[in-house]
Amino acid sequence: MRSDPTRLRFEVVARDGDARAGVLHTPHGSVATPCFVPLATRGSVKGMLPDEVSKVGYDMVLGNTYHLMLAPGAELIAELGG
Repeated sequence: MRSDPTRLRFEVVARDGDARAGVLHTPHGSVATPCFVPLATRGSVKGMLPDEVSKVGYDMVLGNTYHLMLAPGAELIAELGG
């Protein structure tokens, strides 16, 4: 597995037995952990409208972009600014 600390880094800030709290640092910002991260399969969080996801205030949404490459495809995503 490739390790690139400039892209993704996890910093432990507290421990209690085997549990730990930390900060996940990404190129797009930092996220305190533990946290709830909704999964956006095919580019959307199921069961919630985009404005509802925004209002909840998640620090991160995990998007499975492989499905978006298959359909609608990389060209259309690029045309739409993604």
